[in-house]
Amino acid sequence: MGRNVAIGIQSFSEIIEKKYFYVDKTSFIKEWWDSGDSVTLITRPRRFGKTLNMSMVEQFFSLDYANRGDLFEGLSIWKEKEYREIQGTYPVISLSFANIKEKNYEITRKKICQILTDLYADYTFLMKSDVMEASDREFFHRISPDMGDVEATLALHNLSKYLSRYYGKKVIILLDEYDTPMQEAYADGYWDELVVFTRSLFNSTFKTNPWLDRAIMTGITRVSKESIFSDLNNLEVVSTTSNKYATSFGFTEEEVFEALEECELSGEKKEVKRWYDGFIFGKQKDIYNPWSILNFLDKKDYRTYWANTSSNSLVGKLLREGDRRIKEQFEILLDGGVIESPIDEQIVYNQLRGNERAIWSLLLASGYLKVLRFESIIEVPDGTNPKYTLALTNREVRLMFQNMIRDWFMDVEGDYNDFIKALLLGNKKVMNRYMNRIALNVFSYFDTGKRPSGEEPERFYHGFVLGLIVDLQSRYVITSNRESGFGRYDVVLAAKNPQKDDTIIMEFKVHDPDDEDTLEDTVASALAQIEEKQYEVDLVARGIPAERIRKYGFAFEGKKVLIG
Repeated sequence: MGRNVAIGIQSFSEIIEKKYFYVDKTSFIKEWWDSGDSVTLITRPRRFGKTLNMSMVEQFFSLDYANRGDLFEGLSIWKEKEYREIQGTYPVISLSFANIKEKNYEITRKKICQILTDLYADYTFLMKSDVMEASDREFFHRISPDMGDVEATLALHNLSKYLSRYYGKKVIILLDEYDTPMQEAYADGYWDELVVFTRSLFNSTFKTNPWLDRAIMTGITRVSKESIFSDLNNLEVVSTTSNKYATSFGFTEEEVFEALEECELSGEKKEVKRWYDGFIFGKQKDIYNPWSILNFLDKKDYRTYWANTSSNSLVGKLLREGDRRIKEQFEILLDGGVIESPIDEQIVYNQLRGNERAIWSLLLASGYLKVLRFESIIEVPDGTNPKYTLALTNREVRLMFQNMIRDWFMDVEGDYNDFIKALLLGNKKVMNRYMNRIALNVFSYFDTGKRPSGEEPERFYHGFVLGLIVDLQSRYVITSNRESGFGRYDVVLAAKNPQKDDTIIMEFKVHDPDDEDTLEDTVASALAQIEEKQYEVDLVARGIPAERIRKYGFAFEGKKVLIG
């Protein structure tokens, strides 16, 4: 029998003291300390052991854990004599922004101030020390949830000073999940306000802080330097494409297979790999998400553990509101294919809307995509950015996205299913009835909110196509906006079994009152385009009988639809 697998414990000492299942990552301590980097920003997807590793680092270095070498006995770091001598010898300031997920700037700022206030409460003993001058005590008293920007942005800077004086040693600062408030600020529209506050806080804490020895920040994304790190020229960034610390976060395949053997699950190696393998950090392949593996070891059942630990609201918002090109690329990914795109690891949140490169960069940083290969500098022409070949990370991620798409249609599930049945049967009357009810309820959901839904209906069309993919991809090869004959069709559902199912061509047109009097005219125009452009040519060439190809024109006017 293997060790007991405890789920959700993020305290290193609790895991060690209670002898829970633990994969030794203490070599990270040596690798980080030997690097000599002043401020290190490490980005990894959520649930990849960032918080546990920060707890491990804190409890290794912190004076609060002096003489607690027992926590590290038998682990790799304890084999290093020089490191045994520095365990528990540094003042460490540790804080986390993981729970700051608010809807407006005022509450976000107040929660950050509350975290700083709670931090100061742990060091009230400093007030009785002779290292504190009168001005220091006055500042200490001003720290509260309602403090001003000056006090809030200088709080960590000044606390570093007080602790350094008291202990005669510079401090280590650990900030976990630094970018959680940033993602919420972008999603809820208070990005600019938060950036100003955060830039000042980070500058005084990590740049102009003579009492800082070293620092680690963790997060999911690398927020652009221009946004909040403009003054930090001492920042070492370690992203998912970096080779540094490649095996320190997440489980390697060797570690996963050893765990399966310990838990008497050796026969599951192949299936576990199919479900949960796929993450790549730097050149290190076959990295597994710890959350999924621990849950599988505990429950011994294949589920989407990691993908369901968050609402994924930002990712869903970007895909749902993305333009035609983004939806087409995402269809390819869902179908098991690959896409190529330049990647910018510095996420510029206020440029995410409709920016294809930024969206794929965010999905890569968040762990939903993996890099299969990338162009080297010598492969790239001057003045262009190298392209990365990207794919969905693994089966678990693909199922998560499929479930997300189903959720988009949940409110009209009955109508949606009836429309699909009518489509398969070729019943245009029923198709029209249910399609109009779906459009009425769902159409604006796929809009960006910048302009009326009817002005950008392709957002709905391709959202609708994604919905079709989930339920029909076992029977059809679904493609959109591809060249065929003398033009580019909108959507084709090519039957995998042409003897059983008809192949379907769909052409979408927006009603233009300058060109057409009625929706019927728009439908006729769409059908005429299918014939004029000979969209069926490639299908027939692939062996699909012409008599088994059905053609539909979809005419849209606002939230009204006519199918003919």
